[in-house]
Amino acid sequence: MSLFNDITLTDSIEIKATPERIFEFFTNLSEGENYRSWHPQDHVSFRWVKGNPWQVGSVVYAEEYIHGKLHKLKFIVTRVIPNKLIEYTPGNPILRFYCPKNTFAVDRKGDICVFTASGTYRVGWLAKTFAGKKVEYGLSSVRKHMKEEGENLKRMLEG
Repeated sequence: MSLFNDITLTDSIEIKATPERIFEFFTNLSEGENYRSWHPQDHVSFRWVKGNPWQVGSVVYAEEYIHGKLHKLKFIVTRVIPNKLIEYTPGNPILRFYCPKNTFAVDRKGDICVFTASGTYRVGWLAKTFAGKKVEYGLSSVRKHMKEEGENLKRMLEG
């Protein structure tokens, strides 16, 4: 039995927008109400604390509710392919161990783009054994949050 298993949660949605328009949305997240309007029920604040938006090594601070709890997190941008991929990881080394990679990816399919958000979570057998329901609740909350973000992004960019 493996001590830790990686679980990758993924949500994809088709959006009638160009890759450039989708990336422009992410570049402007911290301006005005963009972050809060992306997910009004859960998003609180978003700001760059180091570097420029979506450049490798830049650091962002975000506050959002997931499973009813406010999370205050710093993320480090680890990889960017303009108009195609943003990869980031938690700034806290302990959180980074348990959540080593998050991505936003855009794949052009003719007149539409498929936007995919994903997050990899490292879950141990002890957590599954003794807190299985809490672990599954946390993962299902993240799945729901990702789906709502995708639906909201589609609505915002197509409307």
